[in-house]
Amino acid sequence: MILKNKIYLYLTEFFAGMSVMAVELGASRLLAPYFSSSQIVWTIIIGTIMIAMALGNIYGGRKADKDPNPDKLYGRIIIAAVWIALIPVLGKYIIVGISALLVFTVSTNFLVIAAFAACMIVFVFPLFLLGTVTPSLVKYTVDSLDDSGKIVGMLNASNTIGSIIGTFVPTFVSIPLVGTSVTFLIFAGILLLLAIIYFISEKKKVLKVPVSVLLFMLCCIFGHNTGFAFWENGLRYEGESIYNYLQVKEDDDDIVLSTNVLFGVQSIYKKDGSLTGMYYDYAMAAPFMTGAGDEKENLKILVLGMGTGTYATQCEKYLGDNFDLDIEGVEIDGAITDLSRKYFSLSDSVKVTTYDGRAFLETAKDKYDVIMVDAYQDITIPFQMSSVEFFTMVKEHLNEDGVMVVNMNMRSDGEGGINEYLADTIASVFPEVYTADVKGYTNRELFASENPEMISLFRENLSHMEDTFSGSEDMELSGDKDYNQGGSDLLFQLKNVNERLVPYEAGKLVLTDDKAPVELLGMRAIDSLIKDEVEYYKEIYKEKGIKGLIEEL
Repeated sequence: MILKNKIYLYLTEFFAGMSVMAVELGASRLLAPYFSSSQIVWTIIIGTIMIAMALGNIYGGRKADKDPNPDKLYGRIIIAAVWIALIPVLGKYIIVGISALLVFTVSTNFLVIAAFAACMIVFVFPLFLLGTVTPSLVKYTVDSLDDSGKIVGMLNASNTIGSIIGTFVPTFVSIPLVGTSVTFLIFAGILLLLAIIYFISEKKKVLKVPVSVLLFMLCCIFGHNTGFAFWENGLRYEGESIYNYLQVKEDDDDIVLSTNVLFGVQSIYKKDGSLTGMYYDYAMAAPFMTGAGDEKENLKILVLGMGTGTYATQCEKYLGDNFDLDIEGVEIDGAITDLSRKYFSLSDSVKVTTYDGRAFLETAKDKYDVIMVDAYQDITIPFQMSSVEFFTMVKEHLNEDGVMVVNMNMRSDGEGGINEYLADTIASVFPEVYTADVKGYTNRELFASENPEMISLFRENLSHMEDTFSGSEDMELSGDKDYNQGGSDLLFQLKNVNERLVPYEAGKLVLTDDKAPVELLGMRAIDSLIKDEVEYYKEIYKEKGIKGLIEEL
């Protein structure tokens, strides 16, 4: 009897612990494209999994006492394995279905409720079953009270070691190499093999074994190569890195990077080299606030949150003929940098360091004319790059008349929202703070400096550009400074910024390294945006029902 071999029992415990952690990490990657990878989502994942494991421990202990039949335990492992194998086949459809249902019925805390519901439906049951492993194995391995402590300790050690390996392997090996879907299939296959070995060794013919093998094979066929954005066709690239789900799509005019399926664009490249019409264009005002228009020959720019380099590419195009540009970027995800070179035409002259933005500033010695902070993505706002300590560090890396420009998402977050906290925090560090809302988008650009002449310099440079264009019907620049061929587009956007610039009146909502509840603030902002977006569709649903809603969509 194979259960007399305690090594096999320890292996069962080892692989059960490994699979639990692998599923937990896989859950974070499966949910991230739809709900972000914020601390809130991680809290929901960990909380629901702990609930599942606790209930599994209780149930497994009771079943082991009432019916100490190992067939039942390994049967549960088979069911868990098949369920986990089905996650890459059905999981994303369930998540989207839950989101679609809740978005019309939940008005507050949408992300929390939707993510919790998704975790409960997709992940709790198989992990509940795996939670029954430890108490059941204790029943089979403890022969007497003389060595019970030692055996229980060995079982727990086996589970813990498996959990450790199950933490590192998905993060650093399987997910970057083969993706989240195949990672689920790998660990489902391990559990299935473990159970099959038991039933074969016991020479028991159990119908669930061939059925489970057939189901697993079908999952391997239909689940190993499906994308998260299953509604998208013709993607140029879809893949995963250590940090992100990555998607590149292309149309006749644009190439777009998205790292979050449901919440829009992270980087964009215009094939004709024109401006994007988005917040990147507004950020182009920052160099002109430093006095770059008339005096600076050298212009040193740092981008924290480089993405695929939209801002750097625009600066090179529109400022490169007039200034000696030195543009440097910091991007934590090296895979995004690789995509920027391959699909988004980021110049090799732009140096990109793969690092956390704040950690980079900790070691950097250079000073810059412009530092752009573009590291905030929907609800995922790194708290270490939102605090007064961080912005103080940015100020220390700016030249005397240097300007920091910050892209803030979700501007319709109301009083006491995330943008007010960020702006108050920045205003506690910089004496000059102005904001400009991006027309047609929820972004808000914030400009900050220690130079009291920041805005007057900008308007002087803007006036100079207008004078240069005056008298030219086709808006082509004449004179010494051409600002490259798209100068008229740049002037148009700078005038947009000028019209929208508002001095910021500082409050007292300051974020610190010790206290920066950016996830909760971001969640509240997302709720507000979702509520505004779906109000129109709610009215259609009330008037015409589900049929009318489908027709409208």
